[in-house]
Amino acid sequence: MIEMTRQEFDGAVDDAIGLIPDELFRAMDNVVILVEEEPPAHAPDLLGLYEGVPLTARDGGWGAGSLPDRIFVYRGPLQRMCTEREELVEEITVTVIHEVAHHFGIDDERLHELGWG
Repeated sequence: MIEMTRQEFDGAVDDAIGLIPDELFRAMDNVVILVEEEPPAHAPDLLGLYEGVPLTARDGGWGAGSLPDRIFVYRGPLQRMCTEREELVEEITVTVIHEVAHHFGIDDERLHELGWG
């Protein structure tokens, strides 16, 4: 297990967000990325989670009054699965990219095909 302070972890998440190409980042719509200490109790090993309506599933009436989609990055499981800082930073990056891809409507199968699984 490797531990990062909350500030360091948040910084690694920010760095991962910074790797998203500008045109894709600008296309993200009504979504927030949050760091949580632990995932829901029913999924203790979950690294990240996308909750929302993917861009590909939104219709013309979707936006009015809709709460933001949420991407969660779970600090605890990510730290527990890694033994080195570089590995943790890489896993944070993969998790952020994976969940952002879900926002764009890319499913797990396609992510695995692209090498992000």
